[in-house]
Amino acid sequence: MARLTFLGAAGTVTGSRYLLDIRGKKLLIDCGMFQGPKENRLKNWDPFPVPPEEIDRVFLTHAHIDHTGYLPRFCRKGFTGKIHSTDATHELCQILLRDSAHLQEEDAYWANKKGFSKHKPALPLFTLADAEQALKYFSPLHYGEELYLDEDFRVKFKDAGHILGSSLVDMKILNGNDSKKIVFSGDLGQPGNAILRDMTQVYNVDYLVVESTYGDRLHDDLSTADELARVINESVKKGGVLLIPSFAVERTQVVLYYIRKLEEEGKIPILPVLADSPMAIEATEVFEKRLADQNLRTRMLKLEGKKIFYPEKLQFCRSREDSKAINKYKDGAIIISASGMATGGRILHHLALRLPEAKNTVLFVGYQAMGTRGRLLVEGRPDVKIHGQQIPVKASIESIAGFSGHADYHAIQAWLMAFNRPPKKTFIVHGEPEASASLAEKIRSRFGWDVEIPQLGEVKELDL
Repeated sequence: MARLTFLGAAGTVTGSRYLLDIRGKKLLIDCGMFQGPKENRLKNWDPFPVPPEEIDRVFLTHAHIDHTGYLPRFCRKGFTGKIHSTDATHELCQILLRDSAHLQEEDAYWANKKGFSKHKPALPLFTLADAEQALKYFSPLHYGEELYLDEDFRVKFKDAGHILGSSLVDMKILNGNDSKKIVFSGDLGQPGNAILRDMTQVYNVDYLVVESTYGDRLHDDLSTADELARVINESVKKGGVLLIPSFAVERTQVVLYYIRKLEEEGKIPILPVLADSPMAIEATEVFEKRLADQNLRTRMLKLEGKKIFYPEKLQFCRSREDSKAINKYKDGAIIISASGMATGGRILHHLALRLPEAKNTVLFVGYQAMGTRGRLLVEGRPDVKIHGQQIPVKASIESIAGFSGHADYHAIQAWLMAFNRPPKKTFIVHGEPEASASLAEKIRSRFGWDVEIPQLGEVKELDL
């Protein structure tokens, strides 16, 4: 028998953490940071439910902060085991964890300087030194490479198609013809990604832990490229600036890919494209060299000599001075800056400046979690708080769901349809309550599977 404890991403889309007690080992699948509403963020400060020094290994599904961002604090609190991921996830975590630590330290600095924290002094959740320590424990694997934790227990990563390096964690207990398997989906990618391969099909699954971010929604049938062209051209007609909050990893690269493509096809004018994120610059460099993780179409374009992530007037803004210089653009420009949900980072300075003017446009190109500033803007709030100030929202707010890196419920069901037999149990996680409930009902009604939606902290006994 084994025990699976849901320590995060249960009833919410953040804080992905699953503890598997199996064969005398404690294995943590994902070690994410809680994001979104304050009640979620405060969970990051709680003591970890299991002493970190008791955990043997960590397996990461992908590099996003809601799946990896707690690692520096986790290691500071006593974890000294191995952290396994794909090679690309390891490379991206070197960027993301250091950047996250920098933001933690910077937020604490400004909170102390401006006095807007209740804590005296305000402290970072973790530091750059903590992030550097965590990175020392990484032991990456290639897709499909088999890792044996003992002679009968193997683990391997399979492509999940969500971001570069994203993976399904496939764990199998070998016992002749009676082998048993548990699969953690991580985040599943929407088929037809411009850059990445589609998710890998899996078989002979006894227990499945599957995400449900878009469990109650379908992506629009409208062409992502055509929608982006419409928003850009309307922004130009209005005489303003187009501001795109975008995750530095994967989403920014996909947006740049489409802008370059639309320019090449003559569907949009050639505009200054200002990528204001040092992390996005580093991530783009990782994308450039990791050809093996990209789809055949992308590799063919590179074979033809196309610089697929580089619109004609692209400018990467590395320093604070570069970022501040963007303020001089009053019209006819595209600004891409992190974070994608407008929860922090340089995007906040651009939003504070651009939101009060009706000629400007803000375009969201990904899922906006409940309680985030991005969600409030998409919902049509007349003002939002940024750096302690209420900022009026006069700019146009647009959203294109087709950029999302998450599979919608049709794509998830299509993936499940190819399972050669029903799992003994399917656990629905990583979704807001309505989305998880909707996907659970769809799976029950369509496939007749045994489906549960675990609660935070719930423990399940598994026959593994």
